[in-house]
Amino acid sequence: MSRQKIFVILFLQPTEAQMTPDFSVYTETPSAPIALIATPGAEELAQLIDKRLISLFSESHLGKKLHKDTFILKSDCPRFTNGDAKGIIYETVRGKDLYIICDPGNHGVTYPFFGKEIPLTPDEHFQNLKRIICACTGKPARITVIMPMLYGGRQHRRSARESLDCAQMLQELQSMGVTDIITFDAHDPRVQNSVPFMGFDNYFAHYQILKCLTRRFPEVKLQKDSLMVISPDEGAMTRNVFYASVLGLDLGMFYKRRDYSTIINGRNPIVAHEYIGANVEGMNVFVADDMIATGDSILKLAKEIKEKGAKKVFLAATFSLFTEGVEKFNKAYEEGIFDAVLSTNLTYRIPELKECEWFVEADLSKYISYIIAAANVNESVANLLDPSQKIRELVETLNG
Repeated sequence: MSRQKIFVILFLQPTEAQMTPDFSVYTETPSAPIALIATPGAEELAQLIDKRLISLFSESHLGKKLHKDTFILKSDCPRFTNGDAKGIIYETVRGKDLYIICDPGNHGVTYPFFGKEIPLTPDEHFQNLKRIICACTGKPARITVIMPMLYGGRQHRRSARESLDCAQMLQELQSMGVTDIITFDAHDPRVQNSVPFMGFDNYFAHYQILKCLTRRFPEVKLQKDSLMVISPDEGAMTRNVFYASVLGLDLGMFYKRRDYSTIINGRNPIVAHEYIGANVEGMNVFVADDMIATGDSILKLAKEIKEKGAKKVFLAATFSLFTEGVEKFNKAYEEGIFDAVLSTNLTYRIPELKECEWFVEADLSKYISYIIAAANVNESVANLLDPSQKIRELVETLNG
């Protein structure tokens, strides 16, 4: 069977105006039609991706032929009164190119358990994912799991006698027939070494976050004389080195001194932040991390940057968890410690976060729809993995 073709602009995307691929030339039916399933808690993101995919295919001969109103298949993970559960798929998955979307961080989903409403934990989300895969009974042509925030991602390596949750999760999915994992900003992408024969694509939201920054703050220029990048710790250096390199900005770093003799809430407490880098006085500062959990460390960092004379401080994170609420951030914002938190819609955001003036959200559904469309016809995603060119085009447009 001949390989399907897709217009190359989907991958090269040389200009902002050409970001939407031209599907009018895409006339042949793929050997495996696309199907989406959202596990409980991932419905919002799945629906956004579904709308993007429908829009992508609507102008093509293929879209007119298939008359697709939605790519989402009806499914559920109901629970019995004692807490046991099962996965159900109400439509056929036979021969489908199936993409299962799972959000392990969504604690906004609850279920009744002996008279109490219990929020789903990451463990239960992972179990629901396995239930849906099991319900497929091996019928799909291919199963891809889209798990933006990797389950067990913070337990990616072993120190002394510890479990390897993330590696074990990947091996379980591989044994169940999953062919590919699509994730974003993995805490440590080297965990993919545990499944060398399974696809593992680790994407980033760099371009989307920068675009949100420039739209919300048009006065901020992505130039060396007014903006610099600071890494919150040594673990986030790779992420911040990318920003600094592609934008041509100065890079600084905070070194976290921890008390390794003590463990509080599963981690070693930070004793002090020590800054290493150029003078920040009068500069706008951009700080990027993979997630904001309690937010204690990043707020301390922002305060130190402000005390050193920084003009504006922008905090970016792929996942905005805010496990202790937004009160401390509201107070810090009122005190002028930071100017914005930029994040994505890749995982659950607590309702009060969306009401905060300082929160800026980037929608990643369009990006994910491109990834699915490319993978569906077995085309390379190399250019989608590396947003460097798109960021350079953004800078040229702004500096035009």
